[in-house]
Amino acid sequence: MQEIIKKFKEIKMNQSWSFEGIKRKETNYITHSYHRYPAKFIPQIVARLIDKYTNTGDLVVDPFGGCGTTLVESKVMGRPSIGVDINPVAVLIAQAKITPIEPIKLEQEYITLKNRIYGYFDGVKVNVPIHERIDYWFRPEEKRKLAFILGKISKIDNEDIRNFFLCGFSNILKNCSIWLQKSNKPTRDFKKIPSEPINTFFRQIKANIKKNQEFYSILKGKGNLKISCLVYPNDARKIPTNDNTVSLIITSPPYVTSYEYADLHQLTALWLEYTNDLPEFRKRFIGTAYKEKKKLELDSEITNEIVSQLSEKSKKTANEVENYFGEMNQVFKEMKRILKKEGRTCIVIGNTSLKGVEILNAEVFAEQLLNLKFEIENIIKREIPSKNLPSTRDPKTGKFTKTSNKNKTFAYPVEYIIIGRKI
Repeated sequence: MQEIIKKFKEIKMNQSWSFEGIKRKETNYITHSYHRYPAKFIPQIVARLIDKYTNTGDLVVDPFGGCGTTLVESKVMGRPSIGVDINPVAVLIAQAKITPIEPIKLEQEYITLKNRIYGYFDGVKVNVPIHERIDYWFRPEEKRKLAFILGKISKIDNEDIRNFFLCGFSNILKNCSIWLQKSNKPTRDFKKIPSEPINTFFRQIKANIKKNQEFYSILKGKGNLKISCLVYPNDARKIPTNDNTVSLIITSPPYVTSYEYADLHQLTALWLEYTNDLPEFRKRFIGTAYKEKKKLELDSEITNEIVSQLSEKSKKTANEVENYFGEMNQVFKEMKRILKKEGRTCIVIGNTSLKGVEILNAEVFAEQLLNLKFEIENIIKREIPSKNLPSTRDPKTGKFTKTSNKNKTFAYPVEYIIIGRKI
């Protein structure tokens, strides 16, 4: 245990992996800009790892697929890929991002949809959803227009094109609600003037159409339009591929209790009827604070020490952390199952703190991989200047806090890329 902790303390920052000079335009090229998503890693990290550890045709997997960054880059580079995510909102976004649509065909559907939606008027019949949580976030006028837009999208027969427009619809929901615009946390702003839905929707779609055209052209030029790229609404512990078939895993797992993805994506989940019960929806996610305690194999002395320290401050938080590392250990076992011999797993993760206790995510993951007989081939330490993360915590509560809080501590000043090789 102490040897691993010492090793991490000795790791020097690798500036070449910080991509500090990369501009937003470069991280948001092709379909990467379709939809906002918290804590997504930049495509340049994925591209470099794929280039270093795979050859054309090798299978790449992301067990925490999120918004599909790994999958998009794999397709661009001619590698078939599989992504899974338990979050149906993430699956929708990823599916839209990985699916190149013939530009002329998309433009035709866009014109048809635009004509239908611009037919909106105050007296038009609209099937407005009846849900108290939707009413919590949306004023009647915006809700009515959004329902009208969604109704027209739902009539599109082609699934790929329908998903493309649904992804655009999902990305405008926050703007059109009273959700505090600059906050990732679900907070209402009663002074906010929501964006007008119809014009906002078409601005989003026009931007996405341009990005689809770029994506389509790049893939066509490389001959990669037909490269297999699949995303499944699965648990990371059940990846739909055979034993010993994967050359490379690239993933950024959720941070324990730091992000409640169910809460962050509730607007889309409610509008698209992925759930009618937010509390139940929350329980699906690894890293959530809403699961009951389970007795899981940890394979980590570092975790035992962290849990022991946390137990003195909060039994509830200690149980959450223990659950998280137990479930992540199960994910690592699944990674081992699907990887080929000599295949690598690249885990992008940072450390943080809860209740004043250091949560050594990276060290725990390295220990768990070692105990599963992986070789830790490399550990890269990088700054994260461009990652969309809340960066400050209150040291007493462990919760994210405003940057103006004088007692704040930085939650994710750096992160690690742990590269484990199956031996």
